[in-house]
Amino acid sequence: MAVPRIFPRWGILLIDLVLCLVALAAAYLLRFNFNVPPHEVDLLLPVVPLFLLIRGASFLIAGIPRQMVRHTGTDDARRIFLTVLAGSLGFGVVSVLRYFFFDGFYFLPRAVIIIDFMATAMLLITSRIGFKLIHLRSRGAGKERVRVIIHGAGEAGLITKRTLEREGSVKYEVLAFVDDNAHKAGKRLEGVLIHPSERLPALLEGEAVDQLIIAIGKPDPENRRRVVDACIAAKVRVLTVPPVHDWINGQLSAGQIQEVRIEDLLGRPVIQLEQAAVRALLAGKRVLVTGAAGSIGSELVRQLADMHVSQLTLVDIAESGLYDVQMELQGKGRAANLAVLVADVRDRTRMQEVFAAQRPQVVFHAAAYKHVPLMEAQPAEAVRTNVGGTRIVAELAAELGVERFVLISTDKAVNPTSVMGASKRVAEMVVGAIAKEADTAFITTRFGNVLGSSGSVIPLFRKQIAAGGPVTVTHPEVNRFFMTIPEACRLVLEAAAMGKGGEIFVFDMGQPVRIADLADKMIRLSGKEPGVDISIVYTGLRPGEKLYEELLATSENTLPTHHPRILIGRVAAVEADVPAQVDRLLELPSTDMVPAMQRLIPEYAPALHA
Repeated sequence: MAVPRIFPRWGILLIDLVLCLVALAAAYLLRFNFNVPPHEVDLLLPVVPLFLLIRGASFLIAGIPRQMVRHTGTDDARRIFLTVLAGSLGFGVVSVLRYFFFDGFYFLPRAVIIIDFMATAMLLITSRIGFKLIHLRSRGAGKERVRVIIHGAGEAGLITKRTLEREGSVKYEVLAFVDDNAHKAGKRLEGVLIHPSERLPALLEGEAVDQLIIAIGKPDPENRRRVVDACIAAKVRVLTVPPVHDWINGQLSAGQIQEVRIEDLLGRPVIQLEQAAVRALLAGKRVLVTGAAGSIGSELVRQLADMHVSQLTLVDIAESGLYDVQMELQGKGRAANLAVLVADVRDRTRMQEVFAAQRPQVVFHAAAYKHVPLMEAQPAEAVRTNVGGTRIVAELAAELGVERFVLISTDKAVNPTSVMGASKRVAEMVVGAIAKEADTAFITTRFGNVLGSSGSVIPLFRKQIAAGGPVTVTHPEVNRFFMTIPEACRLVLEAAAMGKGGEIFVFDMGQPVRIADLADKMIRLSGKEPGVDISIVYTGLRPGEKLYEELLATSENTLPTHHPRILIGRVAAVEADVPAQVDRLLELPSTDMVPAMQRLIPEYAPALHA
């Protein structure tokens, strides 16, 4: 719905012209030291209509009356300045024409034109700013007052301040800016003092602050964590401004300012991997991704779509998720040379058709069942998909001469205690066995929990907090490694480029995160108090779950790569009879599958839970 105008356009034009006359009178008074000769008045009066005509025409052409005065900004002020300048230059041209071609008199004295230009620009701009301030004050009268500190005194911080000032539902008061750049400290931004980041705890303690808004395009993760920790200690709500590319039509609205994501606060700074080798490997290649509708598979597809591959084939049995990924790529103009196929990796005949039609040169195998408790109750499904599906896809890759095959595995495959982890370890062994007899380079990547993926603990906690709690944690001491989905996919792509075949790549994921601490911080970030507003309830470890995860088994060691955060895990050699044992495993009834996997994986110790 359109916002009604407080004043009609013709009224704004009339007021502007009156202000122009005031500026002209002031220019004459200043030029003649407040004693204007009568003959100058006689020369002025006949040209006043032309003066107003030139000013009014320039305003209409520039669209000055169409500007919303109560939302005047720097762009509006610049347009007014240039429009007034153009009109004053017009007066100069008319003066020259009159002097040389008519009666030998100037249209206006030169000094008057210069003074009038400055006075008019000043009056028009200041009158609008004054009206805007009155409007903002009137809107804030009687409304809830929210006292805010903005972290970031750059362009994003300034836009955030102006956005808050336009907000009509509450009255925002920006108390201070805080910035990591020490050179900005002590300066003012639109009248608000800029403080160094080191002063933030004192500001939070000394002021009655309701919110802190992080308004930095690419904040340093360590600084952001310090800022958030200070706010949590002071019980101040933390919000963040989204990236510029997420703004609606390039404009920030107060509704887009959202709670800071816990994902941005976990672990180490984001690891940026070298992409040149990946692009060189994949450019012009036919690439196939299984499990393309999943959390990892879909992000992998997004990154591959920017790698100039000649053909990108998406395979998944989940048709709705597959359709969503297809529509997303089409919306971004990335759908050229895209094949979207509904297929089950457990169906050898269907997968043979897919490989024969698409002839992939590089395969990323992300299709898998990953939910630990569900697979614990249904081991046959885990084995048929994670083991059988992997075997089918890997064997077809070897048979058809695929250049590279990348298996996406998990830290739960190390010393597994769950059916899911054991099935993924067997899948690694299957790939290792096939690699011995094939020309294809078979590569495995192994990493921990992925933030924001389906089934991840963070979306669950977020829903529980929104519902008022309680937040459920399995065990007070349970901890996990975490990485973001884009990081996980960059690891997969980097492994595809650096692998020679037969390696298991692992990622240095920093220190594990205690899940109870994660729940506590998420509750505090929402502005609530753990144990007071929202309780944390411990439910006990679920079937197949560990207290902690490992990236490498104790019998394994590592080799360095060219990237300090990526290692090669040296695993025990795959036994020669693994393919035969897998054949028997796939034929067993569900009740016999767990003992069979224990025979295949001596370190597999199924967790027992009451």
